[in-house]
Order: sequence, then C-alpha cells, then structure tokens
Amino acid sequence: MFDFYCYGMISASTVHILAADTVYPQANGYGEITETLPSIGGEAINSAVTLSRLGASVKFDGNWLNPKHEKKIRELLSPYGMDLSRLTFKEGHGTEEFVIADKNTRTCFGNYQAFHTGPPQWNPPREEDIKNARYAVLDPYFREESRLAAEMCVRNNKPYVTLDCPYDDFVAGNAGAVVISHEILNSDYAGRDDEKLFDCYRKNCGGLVIFTYGEKEFWYARNGEEKQIYKPYPIDPVDTTGAGDAFRGALAFALYKGCGWDDRKTVDFAAAVAANVCLKYQHALNAPDMETVLKFIEEKNSVRE
Repeated sequence: MFDFYCYGMISASTVHILAADTVYPQANGYGEITETLPSIGGEAINSAVTLSRLGASVKFDGNWLNPKHEKKIRELLSPYGMDLSRLTFKEGHGTEEFVIADKNTRTCFGNYQAFHTGPPQWNPPREEDIKNARYAVLDPYFREESRLAAEMCVRNNKPYVTLDCPYDDFVAGNAGAVVISHEILNSDYAGRDDEKLFDCYRKNCGGLVIFTYGEKEFWYARNGEEKQIYKPYPIDPVDTTGAGDAFRGALAFALYKGCGWDDRKTVDFAAAVAANVCLKYQHALNAPDMETVLKFIEEKNSVRE
C-alpha cells in the first residue's frame, strides 16, 4: 500500500538559465545563458516528486520514454524513493523539452504537440495500482486511458486531484479537486468570461475548483459556495517552472494528509509549496520538505499579520 498513485506526463528536460538581469529575448534578439541543468518535465512527475519531498510514498505511471534518456531520468529521480517500476522505455517514443528561464518566465520548446496528436505512447492504468493507493493524482492528457483511470478511482472509492480538463468532462466532474491554469483559460477558453466559466466548473464538479493566474490572486470554491480569493505569498522568484505542478501535488497532500484542514488552509499550504519551488532551479526537483514548508508559512504569515 502506498499513499499516492500518480498517472500522467513525464519528460526529459534541460533548463537553460538566463542571467539575472536578462529577460527572454524577442525574435532575433540575444539572451545570456549562465547555467544549464538537467531536469525532469511533466505535470504528473513533478507532482509526484513534490509528494515524495513532503514525505509521502508514491507510485508513478505514465507515458513511454526514449531509452536515450533512461540513465538521466533514473539518476535524477533516484533520491526520491518513488516506485518507478512502471516506467517504460521504447525506441522512437517519448517527449523531450528545453526550457529557457529568466527570473519571471519560463519558455518551453518540445515535441508535445506531435506526442499528443499521434498514436498513444503511454501505459494504460492498472486497477491494482489504484486499489493499492490511498489517493491519486491524474493528468487528463491520455485520452480514453485518463478517463479510465478516473473511473477506476471512482469505482474503488479513491479520491483524486486533476488539472486543466473541461468542466463537463468525467475526470473533472468526479475529482476531489481540479486546478485550472491561466494558460488553459487563455487558450482553450479564450474570450470566455472567467466568472461565468468558474460558475460552470463549480456547478459541474463535485470537488474543490481552483482557477490560478500565475503569481496573481487565484480563485477557489466548491459547488454551492461563494467564490473565494487567495493572494499568493510575495516572493522574489528565480524560476517559476513546475510551480503549478508542485501546487497540485501539495494540494493532493493537504486534502489527504491535512487532518480535516478547511479549504483556506489547504490552498495556503499548496501555495506555500509552489512559492518555495520558485525559489530554486530545476523545476520541482528541489521542492521543499515538510519542515521547510511549515517554517515558511509561519514566517510569511507573521509578516502578513
């Protein structure tokens, strides 16, 4: 038995860090790279790493990977003690990304569009894994298999957290919480009124609904409740890559391990974890441990008060 089952994206990643006084250049411009770091991309794996850093036991399953990245990926993930027995490496498959990060933005280049529009390159979820978990974190990107994972969770009374799926989708409707990022709001729902859209999610989803807007205030509520507004912790970020994934992982941790925390305390904890991820490079690989998060919350809230 383990605490969390994480199902979704994993990718080989390389992060190029721009000089502190440099912003991402316009076309034909120039940016000074000061450091290049190996990393791991993918929403589900970043959430899984975050959960592991907080002290949870995790089993991960997801898309196939190219064998040329196996050594790098296993070495980067080895410190976290996750069950990676479902990792699958197949020639000619998988994703790879290159991230250019300045102080406030991260620009990603990869082959995700080809990956998502081509034939399936991922493992189907195993019901045995879901039965053996206490909670789940599900990406919605694997078509029928993502819905199947959600159906297995519902069938086995395993709550789960997801992200960025339509409000009328089975995965969103049955989640314990769904996080909708500003990237999706600005692309899939471009031109829609956010207030009306939030109301659609709130009415169609059985769990906590959260709309995030990067470093700006975000919204949260449940069906039948008034929209609440949360102001994130003020920080001086060095890299925002993976912050949203860490937020979701921490949200799942709080919903499972929070011992009855109310929604305000739950989102505050998740926001604190995400803020800490922004203070270090290499995505969520440097996610904080529980002691660091609690100390951060205590110190920051004493200033807030």
